[in-house]
Amino acid sequence: MTKPLKVALLGCGVVGSQIVRLLDEQADDLAARIGAPLELAGIAVRRPARHTDVPADLLTTDAASLVARDDVDVVVEVIGGIEPVRGLLLSALGSGKSVVSANKALLAEDGGVLHDAAAAAGVDLYYEAAVAGAIPLLRPLRESLAGDRITRVMGIVNGTTNFILSRMDSTGAGFDEALAEATALGYAEADPTADVDGYDAAAKAAILAGLAFHTRVTISDVHREGIGEVTAADMASASAMGCTIKALAICERVVGHDGVERVAVRTYPAMIPRSHPLAGVGDAFNAVFVEAEAAGSLMFYGRGAGGAPTASAVLGDLVAVARNRVSGSRGAGESVYADLPVQAMGDTVTSYHVALDVSDEPGVLAAAASAFAEHQVSIRTVRQEGRGDAATLVLVTHEAPDAALDATVRKLSGLPIVRRAASVMRVEGRSGE
Repeated sequence: MTKPLKVALLGCGVVGSQIVRLLDEQADDLAARIGAPLELAGIAVRRPARHTDVPADLLTTDAASLVARDDVDVVVEVIGGIEPVRGLLLSALGSGKSVVSANKALLAEDGGVLHDAAAAAGVDLYYEAAVAGAIPLLRPLRESLAGDRITRVMGIVNGTTNFILSRMDSTGAGFDEALAEATALGYAEADPTADVDGYDAAAKAAILAGLAFHTRVTISDVHREGIGEVTAADMASASAMGCTIKALAICERVVGHDGVERVAVRTYPAMIPRSHPLAGVGDAFNAVFVEAEAAGSLMFYGRGAGGAPTASAVLGDLVAVARNRVSGSRGAGESVYADLPVQAMGDTVTSYHVALDVSDEPGVLAAAASAFAEHQVSIRTVRQEGRGDAATLVLVTHEAPDAALDATVRKLSGLPIVRRAASVMRVEGRSGE
């Protein structure tokens, strides 16, 4: 055993309090695994009086001074947000301290700056807890699959939206009703915007794409759509074609018509066949598929949020960086050698489900088919539901560029026989289309 390694903890909320608990309960085991004891040097919080279960002498409201202490070896950050965290972590890295963070928003926006600072100082920047909670996902992408070529990452990375859509599917509830249930059960925040509008998933998708494809990807590169427009009617229509609806994060390595390899990153609600493994992922669970040329398809599944699961991922990173401090080494840093361009969403290819409220009169199908043909979007299936004022034309396409589908929907919306495009949703997970 060497001298203790001092840890500064920034934040002591749901996750931070679990980190404190686990550091205390597992102190001997952690010391044996690392080769040195871990000691909390201090815990930065905004309101110390609220943290009665933590030794008062560890609490401070001065996060900057805690990070600047010469005796601190590792800074663990579970505050979240962009500022003042960005400045605190850059200060820590710049002074030679390794950093463990769960801050997906910061990493998706400024991960490159943090990685550069870590590389310049020769220290570690680990963030397993930033995506999918306790599920070991980022390290396999960065290390276990380092000898393979990853082609696609697709999964459910937000537990709140997965709970909402699962309830809509199983009970027939509308979005507002399912969101109210998620809020009552503690799955959704009082302000659920980050989850239901897709910001949380987009940040995670950026991190996943960067690791998988050795390219810096920021949240601004991610096409984002939320689940707020998904209706009970959409769920019923999906069910009628043997599908369900899931909020997916999709990261792909694609080759365009010009032969240039690009990265395509997006997150949105999509229909997937009930036979697809992701269709059975319910409640607030996460699941991510990774496809690689040699390894084939791999699936990572588990709880993607919560205090204890996220703390588990943080401690895994803490053990890794602490071992490196003891041995005088550094873990794998950022790999961005590929530097692939990001594909525009308009060029991204997938299939679509389009529901049109139409006039119940002769020639409707021919007019709709003409609009699809004009923009070279091939129709896979078509059916009409209802009659009279309640007539709905439902079409499912073969794969087509997003821009072509968008142009088709605009054309359809301008036709006299189309009252409105009631729903346009992508279809993922089907083969042979």
